[in-house]
Amino acid sequence: MTEILEQLAGRTVIVGSGLAGLMTALTLAPEPSVIVTRAALGAETSSAWAQGGIAASMGVDDRAELHLADTLAAGDGLCDPAVAAGIIAEAPAAIAALEQAGVRFDRNAAGELSLGLEAAHSRHRIVHAEGDGSGAAIIAALVRAVIQTPSITVLEGFEARRILMNGKRVAGLHCATASGAAVLRTSRVVLATGGIGGLYDATTNPMGNFGQGIALAARAGAVLADMEFVQFHPTALDSRRRPLALVSEAVRGEGAFLLNEKGERFMARITGAELAPRDVVARAISAEIARGGKVFLDARDALGSRFAARFPVIAALCGEAGIDPATDLIPVRPAVHYHMGGVATDANGRSSVPGLWVAGEAASTGLHGANRLASNSLLEAAVMGMRAARDISGAPASGAGCTIAGKLPAPADASLIRPIVSRHLGVLRNAGALQGAIASLLPLAEGDGAAADPAIVALLIAVFASLRMESRGAHARTDFPLKLANAGRRQMNLSQALEIARATSPYSLARSA
Repeated sequence: MTEILEQLAGRTVIVGSGLAGLMTALTLAPEPSVIVTRAALGAETSSAWAQGGIAASMGVDDRAELHLADTLAAGDGLCDPAVAAGIIAEAPAAIAALEQAGVRFDRNAAGELSLGLEAAHSRHRIVHAEGDGSGAAIIAALVRAVIQTPSITVLEGFEARRILMNGKRVAGLHCATASGAAVLRTSRVVLATGGIGGLYDATTNPMGNFGQGIALAARAGAVLADMEFVQFHPTALDSRRRPLALVSEAVRGEGAFLLNEKGERFMARITGAELAPRDVVARAISAEIARGGKVFLDARDALGSRFAARFPVIAALCGEAGIDPATDLIPVRPAVHYHMGGVATDANGRSSVPGLWVAGEAASTGLHGANRLASNSLLEAAVMGMRAARDISGAPASGAGCTIAGKLPAPADASLIRPIVSRHLGVLRNAGALQGAIASLLPLAEGDGAAADPAIVALLIAVFASLRMESRGAHARTDFPLKLANAGRRQMNLSQALEIARATSPYSLARSA
């Protein structure tokens, strides 16, 4: 029996309780909204795990044009310059809105914002809170603000399984709860579900984040964009912990450098050295590991005894692994950290499906291009959450429409997908690996089992990657190591991606024979 929550009908439903989702709800207030979250409010979100902070050109020597130039350079030719300029210009307003909501950013003795430096930034512009605990501090403050806002209803333990449609328009959300299935009837849904790191064995994201928002939107017919661009953070703590602990590049910004097991500073000969763009550093580290070597981050001279005060979270994570960063080398390896692709949206977060907005990492706005500039993620989440809310406020609300939900789909399980994705869709790719991924993923994506939704997201990544016959940003192919002169962004829906996969997959060809 499916319960229809009539008392909440017509309200905007926000799926996810990270920074993008919380900012959407708070900006909508006092208009009523509903936050649907699988875990506790603010828990199991990548936002809460963010260490660096929020990129914002607020220093006396900085301006938005410089921030934009750094963003476009990191995006490797595929950013949407107009979208990027608009989001970056709103950074000071986003910081002000967060402070108004209760976030307390770190300041120096003069009361000025304390600004950090991260890779590929030309200025100190990373606004942070509680040192390297920025994400947790921001989310904690926003959670308190949401709880104190009467217009926001929070449904914890609700997992969105399908978007319900009335023709081509959003009509509701089909959810799983501890007591069974439930339907929220609404014409306005915001997906703020985070990234795809849970598809990989080595990730810094919550393992449950397999791209569920992308799967929901794809099944509803939404257009996807740039799915091949998966950013590997160069320096995850190399340990048995899953997910892997992140060693923020802010540590390198403070002067720490990378060594291989021979004691060689292998990044020294590369432009930008340790502060080169993330894709460059990740590939260099991967090459060292691929030859059988090991890589370490050396912060002993740069920080030494100051490490724990500047980076208390990282110091504690290292301590769990028996490492003292003040005196020991920190073993590191690349791990999936951020997804530049996602559901294609306009500058206000609207997808191609009427009634569906997407904000944060689940969206592809054009800000990041082929490679995200450090700490632009939380900036985008805050700005786009606010923009989506303002756009929704002008959209008509309805609780009417189709409420036939059908059978509740099985809970998603990515365990069958992780070995395929980790093996074939890693830092370095080639045609054989991509075709192997497509062949393995297609039957799972076309099925109705627990692996179907994760397989859909992974298949989209593989199909997009197979079509990009070049190396650009976070997408590196050993069989196409050069950049194309006229490459651009790519968009398609799930039906189109499945057609391409079926046309090339040995599984599909054998089935049709």
